[in-house]
Amino acid sequence: MALARRRVRLAAGLSVVLAAALVAGCGSAGKGAEADPSKAAAPASDIPENSADPARAVSAPGKFDGTQYGDDLLVVSDKKIPDDEVDELLAITVGKGKDKKKGIAAHTRLSYGNFTVDGRLYNIAAVDAGQYRSFTGTTSAEFQEQWDRVAGGEIAVVDRLQKDLRTDGEGYLQVGKQRIHVGAWSPSEVDSVDAMVNSKWGEELGLPVDNAVLINTGISSPKAVREAIEKTLGKTRFSITALDIVAQEGLDLDTFQNVIPVGAFKDAVGTFRYRPIGGGRIAPDPAWVRTHIVTEAVPILGSVTCNKFMMPQLKAALAEVVKRGLSKEIHRGEYAGCYYPRFIAGSSTLSNHSFGLALDFNVPGNQRGTVGQMNREVVSIFKYWGFAWGGDWAWTDPMHFELARIVNPG
Repeated sequence: MALARRRVRLAAGLSVVLAAALVAGCGSAGKGAEADPSKAAAPASDIPENSADPARAVSAPGKFDGTQYGDDLLVVSDKKIPDDEVDELLAITVGKGKDKKKGIAAHTRLSYGNFTVDGRLYNIAAVDAGQYRSFTGTTSAEFQEQWDRVAGGEIAVVDRLQKDLRTDGEGYLQVGKQRIHVGAWSPSEVDSVDAMVNSKWGEELGLPVDNAVLINTGISSPKAVREAIEKTLGKTRFSITALDIVAQEGLDLDTFQNVIPVGAFKDAVGTFRYRPIGGGRIAPDPAWVRTHIVTEAVPILGSVTCNKFMMPQLKAALAEVVKRGLSKEIHRGEYAGCYYPRFIAGSSTLSNHSFGLALDFNVPGNQRGTVGQMNREVVSIFKYWGFAWGGDWAWTDPMHFELARIVNPG
């Protein structure tokens, strides 16, 4: 059977799909380890056996050595965290006198960002498979095929997302502008990382290199270590997420979060910084709001508040609806908004409405999970002008249109 179709069944009952993939990003890890530039290009002898794409593979991780750490804190910046600042992190101590102890027992550097599928935001990290696995829990760390597939140029996605992140007929997942073959549904226990690729893929996706550090605090309190990091490096320069809180409650209300999108949203969003404030709401950085969110008049709908980068395409799409004599197909009184900074109802996941890059209209006849009554010529016009339609999703949302690609109306 061809490599692209072969499935390997592991004792743990997990399936790994083998197939072609592409490129990865950098990042290294471990107890005091620094990034290793030599791993950017893997010698032929180090490429994983049966690699899906040898030209885009990195060094094979080797067998698991049994080393394991907990995942306590995730520190994220919008750009590479300089080596000297990582050194400052590693030197942090907590406590005083005889109770003074090292704050960070182990760490791994990641290239970290976000992508959207069906209106939801997911976290992706380019990792050094041989190092990162030690932070992912016993079952995941021992899942050898998973790490070989990541090193070989495929993507591993946490198994709890199998229903949400469905692949196409060939086993590929759309990540930004790229299609990446899913090599494993992962049992990884690291919260705030939904998908893993290697360093070459990180470069291909445009993830900021080494902009995040995953930390194990050992016997030190994660809360005390976070406070020490904020005191040493500044409270607003990074998002510092306590992963134990995320695992238990889904939110960490005590810290700012960074969203660093890949694909079309990269230009329109930049780095989106926000703080959860309870009740399903978020408070975006006011500076981001000032530079990205505008209120303008558009055809049919009148005054709308959206992301300024989407506004030219929205105006062009609605103007064409008018030109084709379809104005009555969009009901101004049934418009439900564009920009509203909050989580998707019942979750801790951001939607593209948080960035002002999505809008809902004709709400009553186009509820979630239905075929809806949206005029298909209107849908075609919006797709032409760079929008994706929620009616195409696995769980349909036919009232919903969101920016999928940047189109210059000229």
